[in-house]
Amino acid sequence: MSTPGQSAAGQELAELTQRLAQVTRELAALSPVAVGSTPREPVWSDGKRSLWRYGAGTKRSRHPPLLIVYALVNRPYMLDLQPDRSLIAALVENGHQVYLLDWGTPDRADRELSLADYVLGFLDQCISRVRSASGAKSVDLLGVCQGGTLSLCYAALEPKQIRRLALMVTPVDFHTRDNLLARFVRDIDVDLLVRTYGNVPGELLNAAFLALKPLRLSVQKYLGLADLAGNREALANFLRMEQWIFDSPDQAGIAFREFVQWFYQQNRLAQGSLVIGGRPVNLKAVTCPVLNVYALQDHLVPPSASLPLAGLIGSRHYRTWAFDGGHIGIYVSARAQRQLPAALSGWLREAL
Repeated sequence: MSTPGQSAAGQELAELTQRLAQVTRELAALSPVAVGSTPREPVWSDGKRSLWRYGAGTKRSRHPPLLIVYALVNRPYMLDLQPDRSLIAALVENGHQVYLLDWGTPDRADRELSLADYVLGFLDQCISRVRSASGAKSVDLLGVCQGGTLSLCYAALEPKQIRRLALMVTPVDFHTRDNLLARFVRDIDVDLLVRTYGNVPGELLNAAFLALKPLRLSVQKYLGLADLAGNREALANFLRMEQWIFDSPDQAGIAFREFVQWFYQQNRLAQGSLVIGGRPVNLKAVTCPVLNVYALQDHLVPPSASLPLAGLIGSRHYRTWAFDGGHIGIYVSARAQRQLPAALSGWLREAL
């Protein structure tokens, strides 16, 4: 109840302050949160990059193997954050052989790695190992965000290796007017950045992502913590998300420079002028079935950046699937858990 002379706004501020103080104490009392709950086994590793098979100990699926390729700039455990928020767990439960390429953490020895090393080197090696481990002639590929762009390039360069290609919040046209990230990096001197740092620090990229929507991604988010006071499970979920957001690996300098310049600044993929490892990336060579999953409220990869794919590839079996949410919500929201695994699994099994 308000005291004499105390305004309603002042009382609300005092209550907010109390709830935030309570949340701070409750967060400090929580045990470290765990991520990545689905059983898995290693298939290959070079000490940095790793290939994992999920559902270890379960019966081998009769369905073709599915290799997930995540972005270089974030950790892939977002796809297996916790038991009730795991695309990987849902796909395993639906009977799929799920493999994941974990790019690991580049160190100083990796600063000269190029996109050719990632696409025609590591990704190609993992696809060969998935084929060998599963006995399949070709694999299904699920590329996520930047990993989708790399997967699309691979499917154009090595089309016989890919049975089906699913892309999730994947940028294709990097020069659309509403692409905030593309506009943000358009004039950055990435040559100077790489010369200065060698490998580009993950902390620097985190700051850039947060700068795109500073009020929503900082002030509003942390003020919203007040509503979680007394909810231990919700606070643990919050910590898992915070861990993922700020757990970005450094980026191999040359590959980072090539990606920013060739894709964001020069838009070579959409314009048909991209060359990787001396080989032209011709998207018309992508003739396998393609599913393009995008998020309607995505501030990092707006629909306008993904949808031009339809006119660029050669596939006669192209489909889109729109998620009513944002770039993060498509991974972890309750709606995504209900809708996305079923849609993806159904498409992978669909007869043509």
